[in-house]
Amino acid sequence: MRKIVLLVLFNCFCLFSWAQVKQVSGTVTSKEDGAAVPGVSVVVKGTSNGTQTDGNGKFSIKAEASAILVFKAVGFSDQEIKVGSRDVLNVSLLSDQKQLQEVVVVGYGTQLKRDLTGAIGKVTSKEFKEQPLSSFESALQGRTTGVYINSGSGKLGQAMNIRVRGISSISASNQPLFVIDGVPVVTEDLGSQGEPMNPMADINPDDIESIEVLKDAASAAIYGSRASNGVIIVSTKKGKVGKTKVSFSAFGGVSDATHLRQFLNPAQYRELFTAAAENMDYNIAEEFEAESRSDDWNKSFETDWNNAAFQKGAVQQYSASVTGGDAKTTFFVSSTLNDQKGVILGNNFKRMSGRLSLDHGISPKVKIGTSINLVKSVNDRVSADNEFSNPVQLNAIPPIQPMYAEDGEYNNATLYYNNLINLDNALNTQTNFRTLGNAYLSWNVIPELTFRSEVGLDYLNLEESVWNGRKTLDGGPQGFSSDNQVRSSNWVFKNNLTWDKTLSQFHNLQVLAGFDYQESTLLGTSVSGKNFASDTFKKIQNAAVISAGSTSETGYSFVSYILRGNYKFKDRYLFGATLRVDGSSRFGRDNRYGAFPSISAGWVASEENFLANNNAISFLKLRASYGVTGNSEIGNFASRSLYSSIFYADQSGLIPTTLGSPDLGWERTAQGDIGIDYGFFNNRISGEIDIYQKKTNDLLLVLPLPSTNGYTGITKNIGDLTNRGIEFSINTQNLIHEFKWSTSFNISFNRNKVTNMNGAIISGGSRTLSRIEEGQPYGIFYGKKYAGVDPENGDALYMNKDGSKTNDYDAADEMILGNPNPDFTGGLGNKFSYHNFDLDIQTQFVSGNDLYNIAGFFQSVNGDYFDNQTVDQMNYWKTPGQITNIPQPRLYEGNGAGKSSRWVEDGSYLRLKAVTLGYNIPLATTKRLGIENLRIYASAQNLFTWTNYTGYDPEVNASYTGNVNLGHDFYTPPQARTIMLGVNVGF
Repeated sequence: MRKIVLLVLFNCFCLFSWAQVKQVSGTVTSKEDGAAVPGVSVVVKGTSNGTQTDGNGKFSIKAEASAILVFKAVGFSDQEIKVGSRDVLNVSLLSDQKQLQEVVVVGYGTQLKRDLTGAIGKVTSKEFKEQPLSSFESALQGRTTGVYINSGSGKLGQAMNIRVRGISSISASNQPLFVIDGVPVVTEDLGSQGEPMNPMADINPDDIESIEVLKDAASAAIYGSRASNGVIIVSTKKGKVGKTKVSFSAFGGVSDATHLRQFLNPAQYRELFTAAAENMDYNIAEEFEAESRSDDWNKSFETDWNNAAFQKGAVQQYSASVTGGDAKTTFFVSSTLNDQKGVILGNNFKRMSGRLSLDHGISPKVKIGTSINLVKSVNDRVSADNEFSNPVQLNAIPPIQPMYAEDGEYNNATLYYNNLINLDNALNTQTNFRTLGNAYLSWNVIPELTFRSEVGLDYLNLEESVWNGRKTLDGGPQGFSSDNQVRSSNWVFKNNLTWDKTLSQFHNLQVLAGFDYQESTLLGTSVSGKNFASDTFKKIQNAAVISAGSTSETGYSFVSYILRGNYKFKDRYLFGATLRVDGSSRFGRDNRYGAFPSISAGWVASEENFLANNNAISFLKLRASYGVTGNSEIGNFASRSLYSSIFYADQSGLIPTTLGSPDLGWERTAQGDIGIDYGFFNNRISGEIDIYQKKTNDLLLVLPLPSTNGYTGITKNIGDLTNRGIEFSINTQNLIHEFKWSTSFNISFNRNKVTNMNGAIISGGSRTLSRIEEGQPYGIFYGKKYAGVDPENGDALYMNKDGSKTNDYDAADEMILGNPNPDFTGGLGNKFSYHNFDLDIQTQFVSGNDLYNIAGFFQSVNGDYFDNQTVDQMNYWKTPGQITNIPQPRLYEGNGAGKSSRWVEDGSYLRLKAVTLGYNIPLATTKRLGIENLRIYASAQNLFTWTNYTGYDPEVNASYTGNVNLGHDFYTPPQARTIMLGVNVGF
């Protein structure tokens, strides 16, 4: 009996000891490399009792001996360990390969790249973080298939033309939709100077985590009516769990124009124009004096006007960031100063920005967060490309005219306006204040169901200040000044539910349902004045006459309903479907809502048994998609008949100005895509292949109306446009040991055709050759075909359709002269590293596109007028029998001066886009310095360009050309070649 009592007492003691709470501590490390893992969640299973590891991976928690501790960390497999009798518990976590797979932002969520059934291009900060970038679009240029980026001009802050899988519209926008941290942002130019600027220049490239390009309908249809031109999703950096890290980077450099043209020197100029005058029996000195209002022909001035517009540019940027956090709260804070001096006189750009990202877990189920970006940018602008006051147009001034007058001031008696006068006597400044932010709440209702509510704002306050003193061309006798202000407010409200459930071992289903509301308003105010007492006074309050003033207000709204489903069977059979219904205030009452569906499927063939043991094939996925997207980028009131106020004799009235189109509806683009994702030899070779077709129906087209009815045009749904293309990319790990070498290559082919215009033909302007008509590529060049020079008399010749030639310009047939759309575009990148050295070389190429050099109409026209000419014009026809392509110079006669294919050139080019050589200071040295890492580098951008184009730069499109007039160059400034030194420091 006594033994039984003792046994019971012993068991009770053991149970008491087992139930006793004790302090358990330990260290969590990575199984792979033994490194401490900070921020690991350590929770007593079945309770809310928990903690997390510190920066050294250490933890301490109270738990019973019978308790089970659950260890969770991003990138590692969960692990459960029973406490038992141990007071010290050291844990090694295994990497979760599934979690470590590449995640892609797909709009309203993320997906593993292997599970995608659509065509999405991705560029991460890892790919461009070691290159100094002033604009984030340049991070995409030449790196992603199906994306064609044309900088348009070398002016700072200049808008870029971005095309995703070709052109999708004629009258509506062709720019893709930009979404930054879930907020659709304003990308159109809001200024009043007729010069397209780049609002995206307000975004700091150092803050970007990744850029995703949604190219096919299956990917983009989630954005419905605004996705026909593709969608570019920009995700900015967020805080990460772990010890606080401080980073600092700086770079600076100098720049010059990538190319300068060669013009006639004074002796050549006199020779050419003397011949031109004599051939027409003119006295050259008299004619020059009459046209230029000077007697400079009889003097001995020598001026290099070609280089007068250019200067040595400079750039400097300083960035700092702080990031860190624990299991509950993470943060990221950054600030940047970017200061640029352009290669064109008077062109400067400065951007100051600050950003905060904060995420906090209120409870295990509820999380909130916010991100806010504050930016101020100041752009000292130069005249528009299509203006003769553009500084580059200085090269048209004869080299025999002086730059300065006798009194030391800039000469104002030149053939064309001396734009140098503006340097000291004019201002044209645009200042942007931008706030871009969002806030969200995420609630994990049950393990399978998550609710997310989000509000976003893109607020832009744009201020323009223009002043022209009395010495300038636009200043008048007593000066002119104008101030303009635009306030753009773009709100978006989003609510969605996501249900993600693994139904069994083989089935996974994810469903998203959501509702969006977007409201955009635009307020404008402008006022101008003239007649100032002195150029010292520049503000309008000092003007004697308030010459004009106006205010405006406009806006639009969207409401959207979203449904998306993704189903995965056996981790290899993938299916997806999307439906978005959009309502827009821009369209007629009968077509206000539009539905935009998509379906897609994929097969991960490499998961099948017959390929499971294949050593060559690491990954192989076949996918296909089809869907419909829309384009709503037209005027806010194009569907409505509008009236405007009119004033006369101090009385006001109304006149009709816009003819409404109540049945106006959406442009709709149907797109099919077939693709292959592949990887060979443990993914040392990987890439993608896509074949697609896009057909846009119901094109939003502004049809001209007879002026006799009081209207200029009406917007209607007319016409069809088709794009077909092939995209190919390959990435290789060539060497992977001590010396590493990787290569990336991509190439994209696109062909477009206007398939229906209801018989309408759209032409460009009086100087252009552009034309849009059925059965032809978009924006073909159409006009007279130049056929060289008659060797007997020096006449310019033109080709007829039957192959005959004529010297009668007016009688010559018109025909297709060229195509501004490239045959293919792409890029090639190579990265090398050896010990602490790294080298990154990026090239970009465009081939098969034609350019129309409109400036040649003035500067390469064999002395038709007194503009200085390019040096090739000295090879003009002189004697019978001479074979040349330059006609006999004949002053004022226009021998070869009519717009024609004479100035249509091949715009193909290969550009060494970026070269960066870096060195990472050894860790032993950085530790002694008390820092974590230190990298120094040298970088060059636009280092070399290989092209047959004779203009300044083949990467060009004059700012005034709009949608129709592609590939036009009119004194457009070239890109800048920049050499920089930089440093990156981590603490």
